[in-house]
Amino acid sequence: MSVAFPGRGKRLTDGPAGNTLSATSEDSIMADGDIKSIEELVEHYGEPQGYIGEKEKPALSEHCKHFIALSPFCVLSTSAAGDGLADCSPRGDAPGFVHVIDDTTIAIPDRPGNRRTDTFHNILENPEVAIMFTVPGLNEVLRLNGRARLTTKPALLEKMVANGKTPLAALVIDIRYVYFHCGKAIVRADLWNADKQVDRKDFPTLGRINADWYGADADEIDARLKDEYANKLY
Repeated sequence: MSVAFPGRGKRLTDGPAGNTLSATSEDSIMADGDIKSIEELVEHYGEPQGYIGEKEKPALSEHCKHFIALSPFCVLSTSAAGDGLADCSPRGDAPGFVHVIDDTTIAIPDRPGNRRTDTFHNILENPEVAIMFTVPGLNEVLRLNGRARLTTKPALLEKMVANGKTPLAALVIDIRYVYFHCGKAIVRADLWNADKQVDRKDFPTLGRINADWYGADADEIDARLKDEYANKLY
């Protein structure tokens, strides 16, 4: 399929010849059995039972704050305003890297990345975001929805210095609602079982993947990434 950078209007191509990836046509997808309305969805799944339908809260509890303080990793989801293309981006650092400003506001520092800034492009068009926090060893996750804004306010950035480096910017998120999600997915995945980790040699390096994808120099990319992982995380 042709892959557009969310909110950017650019396209990726498959290989050095520039052939676009073919999309699976709608005609080839079985439409029978598709759920097409909220009414059909409710009829198929039923209504949430008991406290499940009431677990969303408009502010962080002490348990939420504790979970965020323990979390070294979260996934941030955004979408563009125009075409609505969605994007999700990993965010990670030492546990507690996400700063709790108050009961209804958090801030996420922006560490060095690839400078595509897809997330920021989307937020400047559409500030609605969703975040999922994880804590290694815990099966539950914390889900949060809110409205984000990008800031370079020095007083805030100075509170999120890491390894002696101040972030270039931070996302400030005004919370709409937050809730804990049970651990069934992580239990099924056996996600924290170290014995289930994939051996690095069983999957190609990012350099090799990009070489196959668009003709890049695999060794050059792998060497650059090795240096960045060792010396340029902050």
